Amino acid sequence: MTLLKVENLSVEFQTNDGAVQAVKDLSFELERGHSLAIVGESGSGKSQTAFSIMGLLAENGRSSGRVLIEGKDILNLSTSELNTYRAEKMAMIFQDPMTSLNPYLRVSEQMVEVLVHHRGMQKWEAMARAITMLDAVRIPEAKNRVHMYPHEFSGGMRQRVMIAMALLCEPELLIADEPTTALDVTVQDQIMSLLGDLQKEFQMSLVLITHDLGVVAQSCEKVLVLYGGQLMEYDDIKPLFASPSHPYTQALLSAIPRLNQGDEELNAIPGDPPNMMNMPKGCPFSPRCAYVAENCRTDRPMVAPSGSGLRACHKPKGEFV
Repeated sequence: MTLLKVENLSVEFQTNDGAVQAVKDLSFELERGHSLAIVGESGSGKSQTAFSIMGLLAENGRSSGRVLIEGKDILNLSTSELNTYRAEKMAMIFQDPMTSLNPYLRVSEQMVEVLVHHRGMQKWEAMARAITMLDAVRIPEAKNRVHMYPHEFSGGMRQRVMIAMALLCEPELLIADEPTTALDVTVQDQIMSLLGDLQKEFQMSLVLITHDLGVVAQSCEKVLVLYGGQLMEYDDIKPLFASPSHPYTQALLSAIPRLNQGDEELNAIPGDPPNMMNMPKGCPFSPRCAYVAENCRTDRPMVAPSGSGLRACHKPKGEFV
């Protein structure tokens, strides 16, 4: 059963220099209990897609299209209605837990507030629930640490606190925006393993936003590749890694460092990400693509089926593999 369905989502920001289109005509869906990774370079529209789903765009941002949760369009709900959905249906883990947690309040106060406000619990009930969730995310001595301030936790522990807070109301959809960005490799692995375990335990759907395809390989079932706010490729994890059908996906995969690479120079995608105020007329990736043709520069490729997934590219897959 489909839990999340995004149809022709576009996100635009009005600035002093003009309009910036961060996301353009994006469509995808996610089944209940399954996982999806949204990947791409910085500025590709990953986080703005998530903020639009959650109703958390900046004041100068506007979104259009449809975002359906269990068939109900939530894109234009009132603030009070959207708050209900945020509590009962969806939650988000933000990129930097230190800026997301209030440094002046103990963790207990911040967690209890969520349950009192959204679930109407008594404070003692909420405290017990908070400790249970901290135990669930494997924070040692949760009964004592719940009374600590955010700065008393390490980076990895703060991220676990954020995960616990997101799960307090048992959402059906969890969006994790770069949840391992500021963490070392060992802690990254712990956090991703924890998210996988919690997804199964709570039977949630998971949207993972990341630029790290190495993290994606072990964590998600489907992958959505964005560039310039547009869909480049959308497929199951195994065929996408085994045989990418878009030049941008192929370039991203070739840029991953490998243990057997030795002293070889690391691969990099030449050029710069697109200027979102002055996008190329055709394919947004055309200025950096190794397989660019004239029609790539002039005509925007349509999203079309490719194998088990979707892609937006003029060239047949066999011409660049």
